[in-house]
Amino acid sequence: MAIESTGSPDLSNGRILIVEDEYYLADGLARARAAGAEVVGPVGSLGEADALVREGNFGGAILDINLRGEMAFPGGGPPGSKGIPFIVASGYNSAVIPDRFLAVPRVEKPFNPGEVIGAIPLLLQRRS
Repeated sequence: MAIESTGSPDLSNGRILIVEDEYYLADGLARARAAGAEVVGPVGSLGEADALVREGNFGGAILDINLRGEMAFPGGGPPGSKGIPFIVASGYNSAVIPDRFLAVPRVEKPFNPGEVIGAIPLLLQRRS
């Protein structure tokens, strides 16, 4: 499910986990702070993400499905497996993504970080 967003979102009171191993994309996504979100991360591995998920309450997560060769597919990704809604931000197109991920909002790389940040309200709505 591809996402589209417009305008500048108000993310106040949103706690978002960013799981992304590419520095420039992670840095761009961390700009969600400017829209009022509490950004945790970015972290570059599923192990790091899982540790953070166990420690805190998140309104949503942005998840790359290939983190330094480690695929998020087998476990559904720590955010999803813990009931946290997430956006898939990946270079993989829908033909490669397993069926269980097809209903998850996603953006394909390369993307504009503002596009993903603009979709965060969808996550927060899914959590409430």
